Amino acid sequence: MKPKTLVQCDFDGTITEEDVSFSILDAFANGDWRQLLADHREGRISVGCFNRKAFAMVKASEYTTIELAKRKAKTRDGFEELVNCCHRNGFRLVIVSNGLDFYIKEILQNVGINDVEVFAARTEFRPEGIQVKYLGPNGNLLDEGLKEAYTKLFLAKGYRVIYVGNGVSDVSPAQLAHHIFACGELLRHCKEADIPCTPFVDLSDVAKRLETL
Repeated sequence: MKPKTLVQCDFDGTITEEDVSFSILDAFANGDWRQLLADHREGRISVGCFNRKAFAMVKASEYTTIELAKRKAKTRDGFEELVNCCHRNGFRLVIVSNGLDFYIKEILQNVGINDVEVFAARTEFRPEGIQVKYLGPNGNLLDEGLKEAYTKLFLAKGYRVIYVGNGVSDVSPAQLAHHIFACGELLRHCKEADIPCTPFVDLSDVAKRLETL
């Protein structure tokens, strides 16, 4: 009998091929959001600060923003196979993302996936820009560490956590998990730090390997 298992999956660059939030900012941000991104990547500001300031530059309507996100987003091959694999094996599939809840849920719905839990930045469209905030498992405001907070919660509830990710922000939570599937910057970090992981190209690779874990 397989242990109680949860698959924690990143969204941008993992379930999607590209970072959807960057496409939105490229299209609609009225300001130098890439300088803010550089500040975040170099450790001068948190991910929460980056998203608050960057998306405050977006004055486009919710409808316009969602339509662009749906046009630009391409889900990685094998996503439906991964969802079906989790259902078939009784694994809980959860998306935990530093991205924004509104486009994640719309993209999932657009590809016919309606029953996957999503924990991401909460958003509110206002005339002065998109308001962004992160809430932890206890409803507390977070400026960073959303992914780690949820990984720790899942572990505390007794889950065997399988982590699927691609980015720098996935490094810390992935190291808490029982098994890591990695591509992109997460894979590079795991190789450099000699952290055991399973590389993947598309999500069918993950689904096939999950059957044997």
